Amino acid sequence: MSYLAIKHIHMLCAGISISLFITRGIWMLTDSPMLTRRWVKIAPHINDTLLLTAAITLAVWSHQYPFVMPWLTAKVLALLAYIGLGMVALKRGRSKPVRAGAFALALLTFAYIVAVALTRSPTPGW
Repeated sequence: MSYLAIKHIHMLCAGISISLFITRGIWMLTDSPMLTRRWVKIAPHINDTLLLTAAITLAVWSHQYPFVMPWLTAKVLALLAYIGLGMVALKRGRSKPVRAGAFALALLTFAYIVAVALTRSPTPGW
């Protein structure tokens, strides 16, 4: 498989990941019973595993590594923040306002990750 194919898989999985997150966030805000469906609990993990596998493959093939390349370091650190905020938004938040705030911050963090990826700069557009 080519570098370009892996890159497209990575971007596709990122799009699916944010789509699933937004959908689950809306369901959380509306108290939808859809959140209890089995596929809703499993599909994001499968997709995110493919996303991470593609990301690691891209890093190895391109010889660009976190903590060596500043933009990639920023992406990884922002990813950790996104995961933490997502956990608060969908599971750990004690109240609906806390969950909604974490959801909004997670979406902003995802936008930052995309901007860093597109510009290859830890400070995109600043």
